[in-house]
Amino acid sequence: MAHDLSIVIVSWNVKGLLRACLRSTLEGQQSVASPGLACEVIVVDNASTDGSADMVRQEFPTVRLMANADNVGFTRGNNQGIIASDGRYALLLNPDTEVLDGAPGEMVDYMEHASEVGALGPQLLYPDGRVQSSRRRFPDLRTALVESTFLQRWFSGSDVLKQYYVLDRRDDEVQEVDWLVGACLMMRRAALDQVGLLDERFFMYSEELDWCYRAKKKGWKIVYLPTARVIHHEGKSSEQVLPVRHTNFQRSKVLFFEKHHGRVQGELLRVYLLAIYLWQTVLEGCKWLVGHKRPLRRERVATYWRVLRSGLR
Repeated sequence: MAHDLSIVIVSWNVKGLLRACLRSTLEGQQSVASPGLACEVIVVDNASTDGSADMVRQEFPTVRLMANADNVGFTRGNNQGIIASDGRYALLLNPDTEVLDGAPGEMVDYMEHASEVGALGPQLLYPDGRVQSSRRRFPDLRTALVESTFLQRWFSGSDVLKQYYVLDRRDDEVQEVDWLVGACLMMRRAALDQVGLLDERFFMYSEELDWCYRAKKKGWKIVYLPTARVIHHEGKSSEQVLPVRHTNFQRSKVLFFEKHHGRVQGELLRVYLLAIYLWQTVLEGCKWLVGHKRPLRRERVATYWRVLRSGLR
């Protein structure tokens, strides 16, 4: 039987968070916000070593589990789940989320009445209830030179970042955006069929940016729906391996610019980011030499050095 909604969750070593995510998701299926919604839940486990796969088997027998023997990455894992699903809508949901008040059902209902919308995202919240930034305009080279580098704190009030983070619009209004953070992102099957799967060259990070960029080029709208709300504990998988997180994030940024803005911009960005990390390595090394918080400095030097060794390729 074909489903109305397929929920795909890719997980790696976050058993407790995954359990909470599944509980909120399965309870949400019974919510008044989604009456009669035929829904399937697919968990793709990327070779977790914390017993996540066994927990899903034992505690959530209605959930379809795909247990990978190796960590194939966030993007490829999502594609596995999408290919295995049959819903008219596919919801990519991070395991460090908890859906509130039948949010998936509300999102489906909106999509049913807006055929021009290819992708939809809810309002993301921190666990304490604060609104989490999830709306974005497409980045340009100015954005990339500052965003998620140590320079960002000096440019936090700049027009470049205000535009990028859509700070000129209220976070409680339904609005069309360029792209949405992929912690909870619903995609119309018809859009998927036209745009294609996520680009697996993005091991993790920027895969949703690339997908939304391609969808917009095909004429699909991307919409932020703040009446649907989801708690996001943000980065609980990737923070387990900080050097890998830094490397994958910046590598994906470079790849996006190479893919959509040409090799010259991509290479300029890559060299610039490596120079930033080299400067940070030298700075942290000097602080270590003078004896300032040596364990912290040692950890940072190791992290930045690993990024440099990767060449962001």
